[in-house]
Amino acid sequence: MGAKIIYGLGSGNDMWGNWLYPTFAWTVFNMYLGLPGKMISLALTMRLVWDIFTDPFFGWWSDNTRTRFGRRRPFILAGSVLAGITFPLLFLVGDGWTDNAYFLWMIFSSIIFMTMVSCFNVPYQSLGAELSPDYKERTAIYAFKGSIQKIMEIGMFVAPAFATALAWENATLADVPERLGGIISGGFHWLGQLGGAIASLDMMGILELTKTPMGMSSGTGEENVNVVLGAQVYASILGGVMILIGFALFFGLKERYYKNFVQTSHQKVRITETIWEALKCKPFRVQLSMGLAYSLGLSMVGTLGLYATVYYVSGGNRTEGNLWNAGMGFFNMIFGFLGPIVFGGFVSRWLDKRGTILAIQSCAMVVFAATWWLYTPEVKWLQLFASGLIAFTQAGFWMMYGSIGADVIDFDELQSGKRREGAFTACGTYVMKVGMVLGTFITGFVLDWTGFDADLVGDQDPSAIFWIRFLLAAVPIAGIILSFVMILSFPLSRQKMQEIRNELEARRGTV
Repeated sequence: MGAKIIYGLGSGNDMWGNWLYPTFAWTVFNMYLGLPGKMISLALTMRLVWDIFTDPFFGWWSDNTRTRFGRRRPFILAGSVLAGITFPLLFLVGDGWTDNAYFLWMIFSSIIFMTMVSCFNVPYQSLGAELSPDYKERTAIYAFKGSIQKIMEIGMFVAPAFATALAWENATLADVPERLGGIISGGFHWLGQLGGAIASLDMMGILELTKTPMGMSSGTGEENVNVVLGAQVYASILGGVMILIGFALFFGLKERYYKNFVQTSHQKVRITETIWEALKCKPFRVQLSMGLAYSLGLSMVGTLGLYATVYYVSGGNRTEGNLWNAGMGFFNMIFGFLGPIVFGGFVSRWLDKRGTILAIQSCAMVVFAATWWLYTPEVKWLQLFASGLIAFTQAGFWMMYGSIGADVIDFDELQSGKRREGAFTACGTYVMKVGMVLGTFITGFVLDWTGFDADLVGDQDPSAIFWIRFLLAAVPIAGIILSFVMILSFPLSRQKMQEIRNELEARRGTV
């Protein structure tokens, strides 16, 4: 259990490294610095294009590394430290820069940061497939990871609220210790109130506290908040946590297959295996197709959820909208924490992995359809449940995606005689990020196409609001339907995986 928990902590570095910036950048560079949506989309696309090259490189390098510390953990430690140090670089900009200057800085800083994130993330994801050879325990590993990941994702939801907090009104660098101290003391006081409300089962009190997450309150939306400084401080804090997590992973995990099999093997993995040869594996192609359809549907409109909250539910009050978004983060954590427990601990007892995924996808389609009614200015707190229910199904899906990925690698070992987790992880992230590139690139154009104009604040055209709400529900449903169809042809059942394990252990011994 200790190893499962430590491995789950690494999901924080994955989440903050890969997924925080694509959402947070819109708050900083579009809502407050006024950079056009098309330029932000292009910069985020270039960021992912660079990542497409670095992921296969680190997958190939870590597969072929042989050290007394293993082949994954040295990269995990180095990547965590370097990513933590370079995280604040993403927001090291000043007021009054030209649009071109902001655009070029987004690309330059992202290339540096994402190289460090790839150094961590590909070996980290690869290590997950090496922690256990057992069919059921693999689901348990990713259930722990999925639940802990939802706790870590609070960092993503709180980011806009932290950066736009009233504490940063007219703040300068010299004010940071005092202003940060105020935020921290207010946060502890709020947590105490939340604990008391939970202990007394005061549901109305809990809902009321979600309006001021971590003690941060909303103003009129017209305050002169130094958002860039708030973003720099926030990135510095998370960067420090990323470094600590890297040390925990390095010292707290073992590489089971490395010691018992890989270390004595002289077979090297060619860099071409990180892309083309991995795709020759049929179960892997099915897994990728399923994940790509799912993530593409969500990534194309992922940003629109924030815009629906700020400009529809909160009527353009950005401070209030960002606070609601932070509150949604807490519901995201609670429901997302339960998702892997329900689907991994209960549903998977009755169904195999394919059946469990089909059940999750069916629930997800219902949830996204319900967002049309859950995002409403008449009852603002309903959006909390929209975020929570989306997280509930999403955490379950990615838990099962990781679990079947470990089975795919066993299938490949039976065919190839190699343990090449890094190659499959790199190929998987390569293909998934091609989809993410497309989704991210389209997002800015979709936002502009709706007629949204940041300068109008709360006076948006009603048609723009309609299309933001409609696309927020419809596009994910379309992606989930396609993903549903793809998983139907996945061939690795529970019985088949037991046969594969028996054959592998007869060939090279147990691990």
